[in-house]
Amino acid sequence: MQSILNDFYAVTSHEKTEKGFTANITLNKDHQIFNGHFPGNPVTPGVCMMQIVKDLTEEFTNSKLFLKSASNVKFMAIINPFETPDLVLELDINENEDEIKVKNTTTFGETIALKLSVTYKKI
Repeated sequence: MQSILNDFYAVTSHEKTEKGFTANITLNKDHQIFNGHFPGNPVTPGVCMMQIVKDLTEEFTNSKLFLKSASNVKFMAIINPFETPDLVLELDINENEDEIKVKNTTTFGETIALKLSVTYKKI
């Protein structure tokens, strides 16, 4: 269901958990976005990581979503697609009639790269 991040990543596996889902993804190190972010030192843009969380949440909940709010957004490690292309995203999902709240932790190996809490409005 990748909308604006066409070919940026691939979901290699996912599983339902008690609180939501865990997804394993692989970043496409050859994606054109890394040519400009940054030349010679590719870094995965934070906004792209936030979009991946939204894409996965839409897919797992079968809902079309609009970002209502984001809090506690903490980028804790640089994600270089050549060094650490394989990521694990844990999504704790709380859903009600009008909105979906997600707590995400993204890791590679033992390193936490991103922690965020978001609220999406169902559209």
